[in-house]
Amino acid sequence: MSAADDILKDLSDRIAKTLDDLKRELSSVRTGRANLHLLDGVRVDYYGTSTPLSQVATLSVPEARLIVVKPWEKNMIPPIEKAIRDANLGLNPQSDKDLVRVPIPPLTEERRRDIVKQVKVKGEDHKVAIRNERRDAKELISVAEKDGDIAADEAKKAMDKMQKATDDGVKKVDEIVAAKEKEVMQV
Repeated sequence: MSAADDILKDLSDRIAKTLDDLKRELSSVRTGRANLHLLDGVRVDYYGTSTPLSQVATLSVPEARLIVVKPWEKNMIPPIEKAIRDANLGLNPQSDKDLVRVPIPPLTEERRRDIVKQVKVKGEDHKVAIRNERRDAKELISVAEKDGDIAADEAKKAMDKMQKATDDGVKKVDEIVAAKEKEVMQV
């Protein structure tokens, strides 16, 4: 493998990581449908230790607008309920003797538009990250060409492939954002 191939492979890997990061960030965006990722950031006081909710209870989505939290210890119901309320997610958990129900209220049109704006900002941030990765790869190719590690025609081909990889990455960001937008605006 040539130096140019190494640089392009690294660029592709970094773009893939950026896309994975975007998907992960968008998975916790509220859509009006129940999604376990909504509770990813919730931490419960478990005998004095701040513990992720998923480590003290079983989470499930039995209906489109309901998350059920079944703690492994019944005495954890009040702290779980408090942690979900304190997480500022706009959720109002309700408990009974065995579990905590978290109904997901429908989003207002205005709230949906705000969420879409947040999604677009995250998309733009990730496009900038991809362009920064392109800039780094371009510098590496230029340096390798100056040092004589890559021939001029090979460097030009590498630059073309780098631009195509960048364009594809930006296009995928747009597709991911559009899909999330559609999901958020769906009533």
